[in-house]
Amino acid sequence: MNKIKKGFTLIELLIVIAIIGILASIVLVSLNG
Repeated sequence: MNKIKKGFTLIELLIVIAIIGILASIVLVSLNG
């Protein structure tokens, strides 16, 4: 379990993209507000 996994699985990639999208939308709303 201590092995470092190289690369991302599709699920992890989608989760990261979703988090970045949510954070970006929050920042844009706060800047435009």
